Amino acid sequence: MDISYDYYRTFYYVAKYKSFTGAAEALLNSQPNITRTMKKLEKELGCTLFVRQRHGIALTPEGEKLYAHISVAFEHISYGEQEIARDKSLQSGIVTIAASEIALHCILLPTLKKFRNTYPGIHIRILTHSTPQAMDMLKRGLADFAIVTEPFEFISGFSFRILRSIQEVPVCSSVFSLSTGTSLTDEQIKKYPIIGLGEKTSSFAFYSDYFNRRGGTFAPEIEAATADQILPMVQSDLGIGFVPTDFLEKENMENLIILNMEPPIPKRNICMIKRKYESLSIAAAELEKMILNNNSNNKRN
Repeated sequence: MDISYDYYRTFYYVAKYKSFTGAAEALLNSQPNITRTMKKLEKELGCTLFVRQRHGIALTPEGEKLYAHISVAFEHISYGEQEIARDKSLQSGIVTIAASEIALHCILLPTLKKFRNTYPGIHIRILTHSTPQAMDMLKRGLADFAIVTEPFEFISGFSFRILRSIQEVPVCSSVFSLSTGTSLTDEQIKKYPIIGLGEKTSSFAFYSDYFNRRGGTFAPEIEAATADQILPMVQSDLGIGFVPTDFLEKENMENLIILNMEPPIPKRNICMIKRKYESLSIAAAELEKMILNNNSNNKRN
């Protein structure tokens, strides 16, 4: 059957109020129009839905069966409308972000604190991965957007925006015979254990390229699982690590020596990546706007 939605909508209100007049008031319509619509619905269905009584109307057995289904459908529609209304007011909603560890600390955490204080009803889900893993989560539709560090492989159908650049520096503990500001030569680098991330990370690819251009090889003797593990390993006298300067801002520098490299380690970008042809949810779009506002010097591709 191809019966008009309006017929069922009218039936719902007539059955709910047990009155043609009550339905007319709820629908801002006239009682004769409501009556005609119900007669058309009964004709389409081939049965009687209402019987008139002294104090209104009553549903027939067929009408009761129909109302049992129609009422559930309309209640779901009503709940959906209320949910969308709450989302529009940012009282509820879910945002899922795939992020690399460096992006989490340098971009997301400062913004999430502000976002959470402003919209406490929004549920935030952070999927912390290496850049390749975060990109895979985005491709599989498991995240609204990704925030990752370069380098990464560009994906067709996705857009990326540069949020900001970071500068990384080599650091070691005071246990090593090095002084602050020392520019590490190739020979010096070979003397000390290197702490780094594993081969399937963008950081490994970045430093492999950097060391290759120096004529060397990036082969960490100590492998950290995440970027935020490198500094504690350095502070435990395990070797030289490479960390963003952002990571050093809140650290006690008493036992840390900041070194240099020649040529300097190039800056690299933190980028936001999302699907080109899909709109973000209301909550995700608001978080995106807040991230962009907090990182105003951004470029888009």
